[in-house]
Amino acid sequence: MTMSSFLMPGSGTLAMDSFFLVGWWFAILVLPPIMGWAWMVSNVFDKHAMRFFLGREKWNLVHMLMGVAAVAALVLMPLPGIAGFAAGYAGMLFLLAADIIIFVVVTNRDDERVPAGSKLRLDFSKMAEAKKAKAAAKHAATVALQIAGADKQTIRAPEKESPDYEIRIAAEQMFIAGSRLDAYQMDIAPGPDAYQISYLVDGVRQAGEKMLPQLAVKVIDFWKAAGGLDIEDRRRRLSGDASIRTDAETVPIRITSMGSKGGMRLTLTVNPAQSVRLKAEDLGLLDPQYESVRTLASEEEGLVLLAAPGHSGRSTTLYAMLKLHDAYTSNVQTVEMEPQDALEGIRQIEFDPYKEGAEYAVTVRSVLRRDPDVVGIAELPDEATAKEVAMADMERTRIYISLNAEDALTATQLYVKAVGDAKQASDVLRGVIAQRLARSLCENCRVPYAPPADMLAKLGLPADKVKQLFKKGGQVLIRNKPEICPVCQGIGYKGQTGLFEVFRIGPTEREMIVANNWSGLRAEFRKQQLPDIQQAALSKAVMGVTSIEEISRVCAPKKKSAPRKSKPGSSAQKPAAT
Repeated sequence: MTMSSFLMPGSGTLAMDSFFLVGWWFAILVLPPIMGWAWMVSNVFDKHAMRFFLGREKWNLVHMLMGVAAVAALVLMPLPGIAGFAAGYAGMLFLLAADIIIFVVVTNRDDERVPAGSKLRLDFSKMAEAKKAKAAAKHAATVALQIAGADKQTIRAPEKESPDYEIRIAAEQMFIAGSRLDAYQMDIAPGPDAYQISYLVDGVRQAGEKMLPQLAVKVIDFWKAAGGLDIEDRRRRLSGDASIRTDAETVPIRITSMGSKGGMRLTLTVNPAQSVRLKAEDLGLLDPQYESVRTLASEEEGLVLLAAPGHSGRSTTLYAMLKLHDAYTSNVQTVEMEPQDALEGIRQIEFDPYKEGAEYAVTVRSVLRRDPDVVGIAELPDEATAKEVAMADMERTRIYISLNAEDALTATQLYVKAVGDAKQASDVLRGVIAQRLARSLCENCRVPYAPPADMLAKLGLPADKVKQLFKKGGQVLIRNKPEICPVCQGIGYKGQTGLFEVFRIGPTEREMIVANNWSGLRAEFRKQQLPDIQQAALSKAVMGVTSIEEISRVCAPKKKSAPRKSKPGSSAQKPAAT
């Protein structure tokens, strides 16, 4: 039978359409999108839903219905011929894509059980780049990470047989171990008999592996070289930037090295800029405290002290306060030893303590003489700086000073002592904001309980109103079997929340400062009827944000150390996000 026998009058088009619809072109066009969708659902979405307890069965049903609808749109399209196939094919692609987008958008936006770093992304360009980089890595030595230096170029992996291979693996393992703990700071420092690696996880330091001094020094040199730092300089504080590339994302890191009595110290800070990018309303202030903070910012004159211990969010709060001022209509400047992030519209002046003839107080004086509207001073390292601030003309200038202190009263005392003249110091003072950080309970595994009456009485909480508190869990039930919580990795806490006290300084408070009447100043603070740090902490516990155990840890009095000459502030330390 010849082909011409098929081409009867009126039947040529039908024959060609049938040939197309059942031929190999059909498989080429239809199978790849269906197989790609099926792979995404089974290998990515299903595992994601199972890991974070997102209703795996519900979502699998949704995927199945969308898949059936997509096939039905292709097969049951009523239009005849090629036009019908094209319309059905477009409908199939639309339904498959809609299923993928709906899952990603809904689980990212509406489900708090998914940590920020684990949210799904639909950036296929980055996926392609990661795949390309992964393929290139297979041709190099077997290393787990791609490390890009200060010049943005990937540091080539050494061959397995080379002496540098052990150093590279040790450096990577230090970072990988910290990443598994979700640490935002990783340190390596000399100990009595070896170097000790440690990790700062939500404000709590956890010990890592020990490392022989010979290897530790080489690992430190590797990270210094990655950050573009001078390897031979083993005395000064040096800081540089690098990045870690994984299949999912690129993580910026800040590399800081310094000399110490026992040897070199190194700190890796993960994503330092992101950790300080919070607005004032996201810091953790209670509602009346936030209103007081906004009122303080609106005055735009005088001095406000920002106080916190090390690693308690001072930089985050300083930046948040500066952002309450319009940097495009006001002249806003900062003086910092090490800027943590680039602030849009704000002039950030970096002070280099190793520069010949450099003095922090002189730099501050120079800035204040330019008649700025708002100035953020990130440190109060000496008395000279405090005196320069107290003598400044603040009728048109608002100044924020960040200093290392436990609470508002201690911060006021340190500032007044540094100035040396209580009258001069108090004349410009308008407010004090103090803070600490407490770990937030993991919402996926926290455990509710009914607190006993004697416990509530000891805490000063009303038994008739507080019926339930929460404590850390660390485990969840999966098919009636306890398993480690996948969100917090069994720690029971995830993230941190700020505990604040915000007090205004008015005429009565200034009288107490001039009279050196600190108990009277404390009483005046209480009269403002705003919560102190401990009261704010209890409020967070009642709300289920944190636990009584964590409050006890954070608010416990610090052990007194041996007497030494004190300074009003300390050199810059990287704070945690508030």
